[in-house]
Amino acid sequence: MDEVRARVDRLELPWSEFGTDPYGVSKRHLTQALSFFRPIYKHYFKVKTHGLEHIPKRGRAMLVGNHSGGVALDGAITAAACFFELEPPRLAQAMTDRFVNQSPFGSVWANRLGHFTGLPEHAIRLLEEDRLLMVFPEGAKGTAKLFGERYDLVDFGTGFIRLAMRAKAPIVPFGFLGGGEAIPTVHNSKRLGRFFGAPYVPLTSYLLALPLPVQLDLFVSEPMWFEGTGNEEDKVVQDCVDQVKARIAGLLDAGYKERRGLK
Repeated sequence: MDEVRARVDRLELPWSEFGTDPYGVSKRHLTQALSFFRPIYKHYFKVKTHGLEHIPKRGRAMLVGNHSGGVALDGAITAAACFFELEPPRLAQAMTDRFVNQSPFGSVWANRLGHFTGLPEHAIRLLEEDRLLMVFPEGAKGTAKLFGERYDLVDFGTGFIRLAMRAKAPIVPFGFLGGGEAIPTVHNSKRLGRFFGAPYVPLTSYLLALPLPVQLDLFVSEPMWFEGTGNEEDKVVQDCVDQVKARIAGLLDAGYKERRGLK
């Protein structure tokens, strides 16, 4: 825990004397959560990172990637990579689905770890304060992919492009592979989802969506810049979205071949 606490102290955030930042992000909660997750990241999963040098060491940026794996495993691994692998460590703050903050427990821990409901006002404020924002434009439909669809991409929302333009922030695309193997979803139960206040609950052949200890790969590409004010016509914005989606698709294709030793 001491090593994790030392890295938390090195996060370049405006900490108060109480160990919190202006958003309520807590040093204590970060240390506890990341100390728990460290052996999972380091040893349980065989995580390999590629291209982390493309993530800016400082300043505003948007990490934009694909969803995979039934639950937000991709977000947890990407945030852990930014914390454990980058020098200096960075806190990747995710825009979460509304249902996360409908649970008292989930809401407290999500906020203390820096993850907030995906509202434009939250995102633009974080970017304007030079934070590292993590966005999954596929939304809940992305995590709902079944095992056979794990390398596919569903439709991207367009709001992230408008945010990047408005905030003058670079988009850093990434591809996450292995989530579908870690949680091989065969069915999404909306009935169970209603019971837990979530869109659905992923089910596997062994029922519970407990992650298997498989190799996870994170492929990061060089930043993409899009000029504009964020008020452009839908056609212009959609063209930018398609460019980002194509970059991520390329990362997934290259990563798929590399994982299988193909050229």
